[in-house]
Amino acid sequence: MGSVVRSCMQSVLKLVNSVIGMVGISMVLYSVWMLRVWTRHMSDFDHPAQPAPWFIYTFLCLGVTLCVITCSGHIAAETANGCCLYLYMLFIFLLLILEAAVTVDVFLNHEWEEDFPEDLTGNLSLLKEFVRSNFEMCKWIGLSIVSIQGLCILLAMVLKVLGPHQNYDSDDEFSTDRVPLLKNAMVPPPYAVADPAYGSKSDGWSIRINEKCLW
Repeated sequence: MGSVVRSCMQSVLKLVNSVIGMVGISMVLYSVWMLRVWTRHMSDFDHPAQPAPWFIYTFLCLGVTLCVITCSGHIAAETANGCCLYLYMLFIFLLLILEAAVTVDVFLNHEWEEDFPEDLTGNLSLLKEFVRSNFEMCKWIGLSIVSIQGLCILLAMVLKVLGPHQNYDSDDEFSTDRVPLLKNAMVPPPYAVADPAYGSKSDGWSIRINEKCLW
């Protein structure tokens, strides 16, 4: 029963963790598209050397980070190893802390844009306009992602409690010769093959006594 529950938890953790991976892949693809547009724009107008588009690279790094976390989550779910699960939960927790810090800064600091360098690509402004025009949808998407991350931590904790797969489920699956230290092992008594004996021991003694008396 324990192995069935453990397998179910591993499958559910992999499934939920895949959602984080899809978000990371989407961010990477969007970053590559923005970088391609930026490069084409710079080559068409022959601009002088410009600062690196920090927003594009930041978006790209976040997407790659989510993909790495997803890979570590799949490894942790497959092996159910305590060290891997703890490391995976630490990654998710740090990601939640970063998201909470950015959210608090945006909502409480009305001049939060001054905390970031100037974005020459204009993609940050486009993203802000998109979020403002579709605030309800973006809000539910953000809450769903945060909930999924919290669910990943919860599933990892449950899988850690269940522990990894054991090599055997019960003592009956192993022979007593291979497991000599089992408490309830019943070792069969040794036996030897010998020729069948004819007559009883008392008959043999009586024959010998009669022969002595005759002599």
